[in-house]
Amino acid sequence: MPDEPGAYASANGIQLWYRDEGKSDGEPLLLIMGLNSQLILWPDEIVAALGEHGFRVIRFDNRDCGLSSRIKSDTDDRPPLYHLADMAEDTVGLLDHLGIEQAHVVGASMGGMIAQLVAIHHPGRVRTLCSIMSTTGNPLVGQPSEEAREKLLAPTPDDRDEAIEHITDIFRVIGSKTHADAEEARRRHLAEASYDRSFYPQGTKNQFAAILHARNRTADLGRLTMPTLVIHGAEDSLINITGGQATHKAIPGSEYTPHADMGHDLPEVLWPKLVDDIVANAHRTAEPDAVSGNTIG
Repeated sequence: MPDEPGAYASANGIQLWYRDEGKSDGEPLLLIMGLNSQLILWPDEIVAALGEHGFRVIRFDNRDCGLSSRIKSDTDDRPPLYHLADMAEDTVGLLDHLGIEQAHVVGASMGGMIAQLVAIHHPGRVRTLCSIMSTTGNPLVGQPSEEAREKLLAPTPDDRDEAIEHITDIFRVIGSKTHADAEEARRRHLAEASYDRSFYPQGTKNQFAAILHARNRTADLGRLTMPTLVIHGAEDSLINITGGQATHKAIPGSEYTPHADMGHDLPEVLWPKLVDDIVANAHRTAEPDAVSGNTIG
């Protein structure tokens, strides 16, 4: 068992490492991270603030990332090894393991794509949906800048110091430009923590292949009925804000919160606003006084 808080869940034939935090008897709120992004990329402060609002907060490592199962193949000539829909089934399997019938589901980047698929294929399991810096799968929207594409596709060095520089540089390219100076130390810390916790570049390739082979979800999103919030940043160079705009347009009745100073990241200065918006969206179906508490700051 890893030397950190958490546990393994058997889900969809694999093992997912998760943390179950916040208020144990609160409404479940599930956080899904993005491409090669371990659960530690959800800031502890956001998790704690959601817990203070009365939520039971669950975050986990996707397959091929962090401490969860690594998916291997005997051959290299048949990508993808799995699809985003399989990762959505992993997510539902985690809810099953925890005995959770319905949760507020929040996904960032690839996690937003997975969250959308959970809502599409298992609408009864999703109380509310929040899609952050994500897109619909329509290739005409949400495309990366050339610099972001090249940086993401460049191989990660094996050497620890070189790998940390590489990961930090990715955060610099895709993250907020407005808050770059303020975020610099935190980005390096996340790069160090991510490398030391789990270094598995092949998992990134496998997940990226799943994204590239994903179908356009636009029509399916049009059938969603749960309260939905879409959040996106205008400085996002990895998934252009047109992806968030298209997601909002596709989902009937969805709320849309753009941030002029947000990139493909969660800048600390925006944490209070992000928490407030996630909570407000969850309250769109919550019983009066079912969840309450304080935000960050």
